[in-house]
Amino acid sequence: MSKPPNPTRAIHDHIEADKVLFGRSLFDDPSARALSRVGVVDVGSNSVRMVVFDGAARSPAYFYNEKIMCGLGKGLAETNRLNPEGRKRALTALKRFALLAKGMGIENLTVVATAAAREAEDGPEFQQEVLDQTGLKIWVVDGDEEARLSAQGVLLGWPDAKGVVCDIGGNSMELARIGDGKVGRRATSALGPFRLQQVQGGPKARAEHIDRLIKDLQAKVQSHGERIYLVGGSWRVIARLDMERRNYPLTVLHEYRMMPQSLLETLDWIQNADLGALRARTGTSAERMELVPLACDVLRELILMLKPSEIDVSAYGIREGLLYEVMPERLRQRDPLIEAARASEQTAARIPGTGKRLFEFLLPLFPQADAQRLRLMKTACLLHDTTWRAHPDYRAEACFDNATRANLGGLDHPGRVFLGLSLLHRYKNSRTGSRLEPLFRLLSETQIQEAEILGKAMRFGAMFAGGDPAQAGRLVWNEDDQILELHLTRDGQDLYGEVAQARLSSLALAMRAQVRVVQPQ
Repeated sequence: MSKPPNPTRAIHDHIEADKVLFGRSLFDDPSARALSRVGVVDVGSNSVRMVVFDGAARSPAYFYNEKIMCGLGKGLAETNRLNPEGRKRALTALKRFALLAKGMGIENLTVVATAAAREAEDGPEFQQEVLDQTGLKIWVVDGDEEARLSAQGVLLGWPDAKGVVCDIGGNSMELARIGDGKVGRRATSALGPFRLQQVQGGPKARAEHIDRLIKDLQAKVQSHGERIYLVGGSWRVIARLDMERRNYPLTVLHEYRMMPQSLLETLDWIQNADLGALRARTGTSAERMELVPLACDVLRELILMLKPSEIDVSAYGIREGLLYEVMPERLRQRDPLIEAARASEQTAARIPGTGKRLFEFLLPLFPQADAQRLRLMKTACLLHDTTWRAHPDYRAEACFDNATRANLGGLDHPGRVFLGLSLLHRYKNSRTGSRLEPLFRLLSETQIQEAEILGKAMRFGAMFAGGDPAQAGRLVWNEDDQILELHLTRDGQDLYGEVAQARLSSLALAMRAQVRVVQPQ
């Protein structure tokens, strides 16, 4: 039997980690600074997208993001050539992207092409045309490399991810095993929806074709019962439709979790639904929705054959994998959530650096917190003052929205809501009647209470003594007697005014505790 987690050990580990996380700024590292303004273009079978990553944060910051649904690989299986109209649209898009990159000061725009460009007989001709007219060199990656880069994208957002990454494009689908921060076995197949459109013999023949190809993939990656991470536009549409069917309250797709049986029910629901109506309800493009039924067929067979424990959606893929590729190893090892919060504090807080001091001041209140809870506490403290410019009447909700809808890696949906609720209580005592209440159902009652306590603790600590509350006093939590003690310093005697007293009382009420103030000797 494994030993239960040691909360004291977890707290110690977080304090030790702070010597790095809260020490010298990541942005002082020359190798990290070199990552500023990384431009990537992904020339896929269905879309051409340019992403510009800004800054060196471990969690990607999207400076620019534009996608054109070109359909470059449409009909490839039948003609063995790039779609003529798609080729024109892709070239037009790449001309625009080259000029945009120049205007943004990006010296080297990395352009990567996948299945359509590598399989079409006129692929080399298209690459030369792009080079001649835009100056952009297209790097065509094979299926194995495409699988590796997509898997690295998942690792960028989930450093501890373990299972199988499944990346679907227009003309291919790749699987890659990940675990321990590394990419393992990988395989590619012709399971993209454009390819499946060309399978002759009707639904039965197509189902047999899908079954045969997935068996081949399974033989190569040998996955059974593991978590699947979905990458690709067609998967994201299916996940968005799953949210619609379930009336799910949060529409952030990244780290959206689905259970196999429930997802199979969604696939049946999509099969029997009016796709036009679903497209209107979710804002999905017609080009993308056209491919969804075929993607559903693939996903259904994938679930039945691999029998995953759960299915998670990754908004990160090949583009983020390219960013991960150029990161130094010490940067890869950082926690993307903490790094994103630190970057936000550096640029948006009134006094950067107070998050660390607030976190250390509040630690005595949470002696039983495990490593994951401490991680969320640390993130909340880093973000506690980043929305101070918002109107006071809306500051609490702005905090919540930022936490739940921001582009944050390493944060599941319950974690987003916990973080948002704690930040809401940083600025507001009561959550009753909030428009955000539907989201609270993603948390248990215990988690809601913990978020309120954390929020009210930040509400007290943040205003108690300006930059460093430890200069004014320290907190002691006597859990057995349910007594919350505040030990004041001499300076703290004058700082402990009426507002501070009211906020400490509110915190004690949330903790169901009595307050005891200890004066200095």
